[in-house]
Amino acid sequence: MSEYKTSAHAKYSLHIHVVWVTKYRKQVLSGDIAKRTRELIREICRTNDVEIIKGHVSKDHVHLLVSMPPFLSVSKLMGYIKGKSSRKIQQEFSEIRRKFWGQHLWARGYFAASSGNVTDEVIKAYIEQQDLEKEDDFRITES
Repeated sequence: MSEYKTSAHAKYSLHIHVVWVTKYRKQVLSGDIAKRTRELIREICRTNDVEIIKGHVSKDHVHLLVSMPPFLSVSKLMGYIKGKSSRKIQQEFSEIRRKFWGQHLWARGYFAASSGNVTDEVIKAYIEQQDLEKEDDFRITES
């Protein structure tokens, strides 16, 4: 169970793959801007007890595979990352401010998918093997 993390009231292993893009897919994430983006993402994740397993800053998008605690939603994490990084990058790099009006560095949406060591089939098989009375795909234990 060493791959599981522990918080005050939970043991967990939640791995999430997230991807988000720059507004209009403008290729501005290079050089110092890319390095600063990576620093900001690391800082925000560290502050929120999120471990970055793997990450990549491309010219117009960012990929992250993170392990995150159950008390933090994916949408909250993305709000923190996109909000703070956009504000800081635009404050620190004037050339970005000229390319993106309205203080929006990132496009509105993002992609998120859960990941883990166990597939859906293994979980279904485990649940199927329990001493349960069959009722559709959601069963109950007989009293």
